[in-house]
Amino acid sequence: MNDTQHDIIVVGSGAGGAMAAYVLCKAGHKVLMLEAGRDYDPKTETPMFNTNAQAPLMGAGNKDKNFGFYDATVDGGWSVPDEPYTTGEGSDFFWWRSRMLGGRTNHWGRYSLRFSEHDFKGKSRDGHGADWPFEYQDIAPWYDKTEELVGICGTNTGLDDMPDSPEGVLQPPPTPRIPELLVAAAAKKHGIPLAPMHRAVLTRPKDDRLACFYATPCGRGCSIGAAFQTTTSLIPMAQATGNLKVITNAMVKTVDVDENGRPSGITYIKKPSGQAHSIAANQIILAASACESARIMLNSLSKHHPKGLANSSGQLGRNIMDSTGADLGAMIPALKGRPRYNEDGHTANHLFIPWWGHKAQANKELDFPRGYHFEIGSGFRMPGASVAGDLQGYGKALKQNARDNYGTYINLSLRGEMLPNPYCYMEIDDKVKDKWGIPVAKFHWQFSKHELNQVAHGLQTAKMLFETMGASVKRLPSPEQAILKGGQIIHEVGATRMGSSAKDSVTNQWGQTWDCDNLYVMDGGVFASNPHKNCTLTIMTLAMRNAAHLAERLSSEKNSSQSGAVSATTQSWCANSKGGTHEIA
Repeated sequence: MNDTQHDIIVVGSGAGGAMAAYVLCKAGHKVLMLEAGRDYDPKTETPMFNTNAQAPLMGAGNKDKNFGFYDATVDGGWSVPDEPYTTGEGSDFFWWRSRMLGGRTNHWGRYSLRFSEHDFKGKSRDGHGADWPFEYQDIAPWYDKTEELVGICGTNTGLDDMPDSPEGVLQPPPTPRIPELLVAAAAKKHGIPLAPMHRAVLTRPKDDRLACFYATPCGRGCSIGAAFQTTTSLIPMAQATGNLKVITNAMVKTVDVDENGRPSGITYIKKPSGQAHSIAANQIILAASACESARIMLNSLSKHHPKGLANSSGQLGRNIMDSTGADLGAMIPALKGRPRYNEDGHTANHLFIPWWGHKAQANKELDFPRGYHFEIGSGFRMPGASVAGDLQGYGKALKQNARDNYGTYINLSLRGEMLPNPYCYMEIDDKVKDKWGIPVAKFHWQFSKHELNQVAHGLQTAKMLFETMGASVKRLPSPEQAILKGGQIIHEVGATRMGSSAKDSVTNQWGQTWDCDNLYVMDGGVFASNPHKNCTLTIMTLAMRNAAHLAERLSSEKNSSQSGAVSATTQSWCANSKGGTHEIA
């Protein structure tokens, strides 16, 4: 079955896909968005005010709802019905998929830290991995625009790991909690700074989105639009132009090519019926998530692309990275029995520990090349199925012990940079297919000594901070025991890496594939490295920048007779790099 042709097809409705669609729709292009999951409306489906006591298992997670009964991922997780994936021998990898409109932006932690000049040129500094094909100063104006559009709270710190934003772009951060201030005091004794976490949560109203009122967990989704997700922002904003059409439950099978091997459209399966549909388009943007976009390309075989679409470099599916993760927690005696008050805040940590070791690494004082940060879990939270502490006894004494222990536990979660290595990649398992007959992804995974040494350093640092706060820390686990599995942090990137040469990368700096000039990738797959900072802000920033570049390209082609003229689109998006509201003409 053939559908009507569209100017541009965008596959995926999450951070990259929704941003690309928004920019292109505002530029006047007709965009068709295909989403593999179901429709989702956070204004009516979000259980913001339900308590854990109202949920099975006190709201705790299980194999069907990994992050708890009320988590916003209504369809999806590390295991998705009818959509298996496989792993190679000795490989542990967990692949998260959110099968719903808005993708992972309905669920993400909303940490929004800029990558710095250190992050884009890591190979030039230490010889590992790959440099990005541009520098921080090239993307900084686009970070300004993205932060302004999305709404990020935080402050400028002057720290070398946290580039400043222009005055007035960041919204005010929430007040630090008492346990976070205790961590800050302990860290200061060791010369380690803390800073307000930058987060995509409004502390002031913006557009038709309300400010956060610090009452419900962000992971459930946000019906008032304070916690950023594309379903309450970019998608309705793009639809308001009249240029966006969205089809949900559309499982993309392949990118189709013409007789010359040039992409000409998409074939997808309408999941309820199982019927295949083909749609023609002049431009195709894959933003289905790093590994899903790579799976589509690897499955798009033809005589012109025998190793997968746009894979002349052989790098398609390679260079997969996730953030490293490890956790250490302790009971802090000074917090025991303190007065009760509301410490909900915007759910996540108000303060965090950014990476402080660039100088030490430059001086070769550390045995690992890339950094990490600590996220702080603390404060009075809604009680769940477990209580921290060694509880013993019965009756009134047990209850009092539980009350005293409430709010005394602090957890430090390490999130670090992983280097690409030849043992971390994906391929197609042609022996296994999903429900719709599409061959599935097969993952191979192995951390290197760099990640293990980094985690060992992080565990020792966390132990030092806890002991400074008066806690007793038992014997530390080994790095091999402590490091979380690949994919568990849900920051997998790099399967369609960008670069400066078609010989060793899949796309150029604009996300445009070297082999096919009308095929773009605008998700985390294009990352040349995976800095310790959460990836979503940079995915959106790249998508904004690259979609604006595509809009300029299409305008130039349309007005080829005016060679050299700069379009109103580019003038609007590139002007005023100091932030502010940026509309497309």
